[in-house]
Amino acid sequence: MLRHAHWWQHKWVRYGALITLLALSGLVILALVREQTGTQGFLVGLGLAVLPVPLLIAAFRWLDRVEPGPWRNLLFAFAWGACAAALIAIVANSFATRWIATATADPSSADTLGATVIAPVVEESAKAAAVLLVFLFRRRDFTGIVDGVVIAGLTATGFAFTENILYLGTAFGTDQLTGDSGIASVTAATFFVRIIMSPFAHPLFTVLTGLGFGIAALSTDRQRVRRVLLPLAGLLLAMAMHALWNGSATFGEWGFLAVYLAIMVPAFAVLTWLVVWTRQRELRTVREELPVYTAAGWLSPAEPYALGSMRARRLARDHARRHLGKPAAREVAQYEAYATSLAFLRHRGRRGRSEADFVVRERELLNELWRRKDVARPALDHAARMTAPPIPVFAPPWPVPGMYGYGYGYGQGPGAGPAAGYPVRPYPQTGPQVGPHPQPGAPGGLHPQPGPQVGPHPQPGPQVGPHPQPGYSGYDHYQV
Repeated sequence: MLRHAHWWQHKWVRYGALITLLALSGLVILALVREQTGTQGFLVGLGLAVLPVPLLIAAFRWLDRVEPGPWRNLLFAFAWGACAAALIAIVANSFATRWIATATADPSSADTLGATVIAPVVEESAKAAAVLLVFLFRRRDFTGIVDGVVIAGLTATGFAFTENILYLGTAFGTDQLTGDSGIASVTAATFFVRIIMSPFAHPLFTVLTGLGFGIAALSTDRQRVRRVLLPLAGLLLAMAMHALWNGSATFGEWGFLAVYLAIMVPAFAVLTWLVVWTRQRELRTVREELPVYTAAGWLSPAEPYALGSMRARRLARDHARRHLGKPAAREVAQYEAYATSLAFLRHRGRRGRSEADFVVRERELLNELWRRKDVARPALDHAARMTAPPIPVFAPPWPVPGMYGYGYGYGQGPGAGPAAGYPVRPYPQTGPQVGPHPQPGAPGGLHPQPGPQVGPHPQPGPQVGPHPQPGYSGYDHYQV
């Protein structure tokens, strides 16, 4: 007898609760900020604080272009930072500062201690909660360093947006009290420091936490201690850098500038280089992992190269848009995303990091590609011809002789001799074949698919494997 799920286990209930929580947090933080700045100060702060937001979002979306994350994850991260994390920070920081001032009877030391110790711990912990939630509940979308950086960066962007409204609105109110009209000295100075010089400050701190989660996502199930310690180490580094930044004003006349030039700018440059390098490595992974699906008939020979080049991807979308319209361009973009996810899935499986749902996930991705191939394949082939004719060879990074168990090596066919291009099918078939996949735990090992190919399958779309039994997916897979 089937058991019905309780009402609180339904997805729409959880989504509704989360949206309600974020909306209430937004309303409360809006009221608190407006109370501190006044209506006019709030509007001025809002108008100035929004300026860097599109640039920061565009930068993180650019990093995420190889395997774009779902919009709901990105929207959640920004909303959490702007609403929930900001509310937690403003309430906790105010309470802690007042408590320290009362306990020590020294308001100035309470402000300094609150800025250099309390604020970094509270704010970075509140922002890290968003990264943790995505890591735990959207694990399929959180597969590596870039995902951690993007989620952390967007969370911090939302947090900085709300905080900048408060600081700029308060500065405007100070100028009004001193008799200055319009945006005067205090507001201009605050705008220059927070918007011009250091719009990346909060994203930089929280990205360290995201790096910890991103590296943890690359760990295997056996490395559970690493999965816990790496995010914690990233969080502690984020707190330390945040504390150093907040405390730089107490280091003397040139303390702020020294910390900015000697630590913040170099750290920003190093992290930028790291995430760009990681992005290029992801493209290389796409080029190396997808040719096996070319050999099986799922992709055309040009597609692994085109899908591993951001320029070729853009040309493919433009080509589809010119000839078939915007819906076709969206189909190509979805095809590119699914193919990238497929490459990463196989890459993790080859390294022994596949999840228990590998077979199901591979089948889902291959079916999504097959549904869109009539639109996407001509566009990608065109892009490959435009960017790099002739198409180079990208062989997989594992041993290739006889890899399919049929006596033909990678890039060889009956009577063909060594091939100069992509692998060809060494046997007649009626539908694309997937496999063989190496065993997890034995890097580079091969797991040939035994048995002869059976006749055509009655099911629509591509079929793989020689399994005519009903209920069996037919997909060759990693042993999990």
